[in-house]
Amino acid sequence: MSHTALINTPNPAWLHDPQAFAVNRLSARSTHRSTAPSQSLDGTWEVALTSGTRVSLGSPTDAFDQGDVHSIPVPSTLETQGLWPPAYVNIQMPWDGHEDPQAPAAPSDCRVAVYRRSFNLDEAVAQTLDARGSVRVRFDGFATALYIWVDGTFIGYCEDGYTASEFDITEALSGETETHDIVVVCYEYSSASWLEDQDSWRFHGLFRSVSLVALPATHVENLAARADYDAATGEGTFTVAAHIEGALENTTITAELSAPDGQVVWHHDGPASAQHLDLDAKLADVQPWSAESPSLYTLTLTLGDGDGGVERVTQRVGFRRFEIVDSVFTLNGQRLIFRGSNRHEFNARTGRTMSMEDMITDIKLCKQLNINAIRTSHYPNDTRFLDLCDEYGLYVIDEANLETHGSWCTPGDIPTPATAIPGSKMEWEGACVDRLESMVRQDYNHPSVLIWSLGNESFGGEVFRSMYHRSHELDPARPVHYEGVTWDREFDDASDIESRMYALPDAIEEYLRDNPTKPYLSCEYMHSMGNSVGGLQLYTALERYPAYGGGFIWDLVDQALYHEATAGSGGEFLAYGGDFEDRPCDWEFSCDGILFVDRTPKPQAQAVKALYAPVMFTPSAKEIRVNAVALPAALSDLRIRARVLADGEVAWEEMYEAVAAPGEESAVAVGWPSDLLADTQHEIVLEAALVLASDTPWCEAGHVVSVGQTIHSRPEVADTAPAGGVSFTVGRWNIGMREGDNEALLSRTAGGIVQWKRGETAMVARPPRLTTFRPLTDNDRGCGHGFDRACWTTAGAYARCVGTRVEEGPGSVVVTYEYKLAGLDEVIVPVRYELRVDGTIRLTATYPGATGLPTMPCFGVEWALPASIDHLRFYGLGPVEAYADRLDGATLGVWEASAAEGIAPYAVPQECGYHPGTRWCEVTDAEGHGLRIDACGELGVSLLPYSSAQIEQATHWWELPAPEERAATYLRLLTAQMGVGGDDSWGSPVHDEFHVDASGTQVLDVTLSLI
Repeated sequence: MSHTALINTPNPAWLHDPQAFAVNRLSARSTHRSTAPSQSLDGTWEVALTSGTRVSLGSPTDAFDQGDVHSIPVPSTLETQGLWPPAYVNIQMPWDGHEDPQAPAAPSDCRVAVYRRSFNLDEAVAQTLDARGSVRVRFDGFATALYIWVDGTFIGYCEDGYTASEFDITEALSGETETHDIVVVCYEYSSASWLEDQDSWRFHGLFRSVSLVALPATHVENLAARADYDAATGEGTFTVAAHIEGALENTTITAELSAPDGQVVWHHDGPASAQHLDLDAKLADVQPWSAESPSLYTLTLTLGDGDGGVERVTQRVGFRRFEIVDSVFTLNGQRLIFRGSNRHEFNARTGRTMSMEDMITDIKLCKQLNINAIRTSHYPNDTRFLDLCDEYGLYVIDEANLETHGSWCTPGDIPTPATAIPGSKMEWEGACVDRLESMVRQDYNHPSVLIWSLGNESFGGEVFRSMYHRSHELDPARPVHYEGVTWDREFDDASDIESRMYALPDAIEEYLRDNPTKPYLSCEYMHSMGNSVGGLQLYTALERYPAYGGGFIWDLVDQALYHEATAGSGGEFLAYGGDFEDRPCDWEFSCDGILFVDRTPKPQAQAVKALYAPVMFTPSAKEIRVNAVALPAALSDLRIRARVLADGEVAWEEMYEAVAAPGEESAVAVGWPSDLLADTQHEIVLEAALVLASDTPWCEAGHVVSVGQTIHSRPEVADTAPAGGVSFTVGRWNIGMREGDNEALLSRTAGGIVQWKRGETAMVARPPRLTTFRPLTDNDRGCGHGFDRACWTTAGAYARCVGTRVEEGPGSVVVTYEYKLAGLDEVIVPVRYELRVDGTIRLTATYPGATGLPTMPCFGVEWALPASIDHLRFYGLGPVEAYADRLDGATLGVWEASAAEGIAPYAVPQECGYHPGTRWCEVTDAEGHGLRIDACGELGVSLLPYSSAQIEQATHWWELPAPEERAATYLRLLTAQMGVGGDDSWGSPVHDEFHVDASGTQVLDVTLSLI
């Protein structure tokens, strides 16, 4: 459909025609800032809810007579305003199973929202109109298809709501009326829906701003500025291509480029009488732009007409050179590795509508977590976000609004190439190329944008060749990315990058070893759904290959929506797919962020921050080795903090000047205290951390960028005989231990300790039970872990005590319970309590190993303690939970948390709160009374308000009692637990090296004492 031929009558057939996507819409243009006036139409609009079969395009306001009328804010989504039901699907179309439209037809069951509002022109807008200028209406974001009227005049039709759509409404405003009306009919579905099958909540409505733009008759219509940087010489080459609409013979231009400090470094005066204007300049010693040092220059263009200024526009630019050299990504002459995350625009209360505060928060958190890049999955983002990426320093893969996964993928990831959209079906070419072109024209000037992406998970086809070629025509400098060609290698030439989705480390390494002709990029990897991101270190280890360009974790923020109270929830709760009775749905599959919905970091963020760190430390008794790939701030704003920890407590600390150069290894000589290095009574840990010495735009001084620890020495544990005045009583049914008001009781029939108290304060609710099970994680469920290891679900939980032995000796009584694991052939686990004369109890549980069994989720005991026991203090790996395949970022120290704080509020309750590498822990009540557990070696520990069985049975946290209303507190003491995985959440198991081998022996050995 032509963008220039005006059509005055709306046609409902456009909804089903892939070649009708921009009726009367103007070509996309750059988002430079202008002195030309604009007027916001944000605010309260009336909305009438109707359907595609009831709305009349001949008289759209009739919908307001049908009764279902509301007032809502714009921008907003209809779903988060409670007007349309939220729906979440991944691959499948939201109408699948309800009806079966054949592409390109849209479903007949289609909701429609008719928007309207009145407005008076601001004085400056009216003056521009009176001076023979023009006025446009601009829609920054919407879904899915719009018909627009102003003062009863049909204005146009548009799709692709993730780049701005502008329409000239000058003629419609030519009447005498001062008050004007705008009406927008928003369709839930159109043929564009086949191109917008992104894995996300399906939001609709005017979700970004709506405004009027008034432009003088002579104005800068489009601006393309390129600022190239030569790292060898420090020289910058600057080019400007401007489209001057309405240029006259007397039109002049003044161009200036200002450095970051405001100093003008380039000036040009000259005529601008032609529609196209090209300027260029060479500058010496420019400040290059990078994520670590985002130096921005400001271009100012002033148009004149001989009598004065007509328009002044500004555009920030950054001098940088991003290119592919010998299959290696380079920026400003240095290798660049993307340590990135995918990002949906999402807010749990406003859906797709993002505030400036939301965007700044996301960027600051990325910087704090050492994330250096964002992929705008899977549509161009609000242009304010790119402004912020330019300013704060984040690299961006800018992706076109295109995903057609559901058109070619059937259950089981079985492709059907013949049905792929767009494929080589050229009726889709115009719409797809237009989406790419609109993105490039709009976002061209942002230095943060390094790569254009043609879309996501849309197979291959000739249409992608067309998009690829158009991208390079518009912007020869930026590489083009498209992962879909991996499904159809005939179209491998439609991407400059070998990009794969959720490829395993071994497969990536195979590519990197085979003389790659393209750099490798994981456009999506490490699916961060629930308790995940185990094994990230296997991917970052591939950075040793020059052609490895890094990857983008899926994704940044959990996508769950706040939902009103239900009878069970008792209050507002976070809802995922299906909670709104949306069917079909894909349940919690959208809750896969590094951050929780409220933007607090998930536990896996600890590992992301560590493995993405630009500077790594290896402390030793001689020095601190420093390996830097980049500097997160100016060297003068960084310090190296050296510490010595003795048994987890800081015993010495000193700050040093930061010594690091990107791409190099260096060393810092440290004067570690000799007495601590010689200490044999404590575990001595050497620690080095990179710390911000000054505030930055993204974080305050004191922020720790990265930490490295080395265990220098561990004390030898002497096996000394305990001493004390404890008395023992061996009865027929029970065995007792008493010292003053300290009393313990073991039952011959209950299978363990049933009482341990000091005075009236009890420390035991139930005897410890063997556990070989953990609540399934999202990854466990996705790869069939529950099915494959079902034997371990019951083996410990239903183990039977088949024998009890009591042995009295000098200074102790040993009670051994022999447990037969449920469902397994003659696997006996002796659980041994040694009551000792000093009032302590040594508890051991020994799993002997057995052949022919799947690997174990874990081994140890789970112990129900009184609900009053609520506080965990431990010396081990913290501060948040860690797992065998996600140890990076966890540091040795003394940490503490309440039982409720041990819960990581993943969307679906699952395994959480685990701390491996624990030397000792204390679990206490509000008065400080409780138990101390000392490990013989190391153990894993968690203290939670719920049992593993309770967590496993719940699908929402609100289904469990409130922590303060719980019946008990649950302490787990484990010898080992398998990793959590994260290669994906639908089939890839935990890597072999992070499993617990069922054929090996596991020994839990701890000493218990009262506090």
